[in-house]
Amino acid sequence: MRRRRSAARRVVRIVAPAMALLVAAGCGAAGDAGGPSSGAAGLSAPGAGDAALAKAFADRASDLEVEGEGTVDRLLPDDEDGSRHQRFILRLSSGQTLLVAHNIDIAARIDDLKIGDAVAFHGVYEWNAEGGTLHWTHRDPSGAHPDGWLQRGGETFQ
Repeated sequence: MRRRRSAARRVVRIVAPAMALLVAAGCGAAGDAGGPSSGAAGLSAPGAGDAALAKAFADRASDLEVEGEGTVDRLLPDDEDGSRHQRFILRLSSGQTLLVAHNIDIAARIDDLKIGDAVAFHGVYEWNAEGGTLHWTHRDPSGAHPDGWLQRGGETFQ
């Protein structure tokens, strides 16, 4: 019988390889003039979160807590069915795309979001053939799930 991995083990499986890349690259401290710092896991080096997301995509993995940064590639209409979500496509430095579904019934909308904006994120990755979907980019009102967030221009949306 196959056992399900705990949420903590899934986070380690994704974050640990990215952290190894950071150590190998000198922790990404020098010359990181790119977008906002991405918080606790320290995935601020350009492309550090990309390796974890590329692995998740290749493995067709889902329900994985991830952090990273990308550039807004496309703006999509809000999803108004059920909980409302601001939707947009991020392009990672690897070229992989990621659909962001940001719950605006819980978190603030990123006003004036534009193509080309750098956006850092922490949320839950779900595999799909187009590159994946990122959700849980907000705080959990019940406190049962780790909080997610989006950052743009030094402002955090949670």
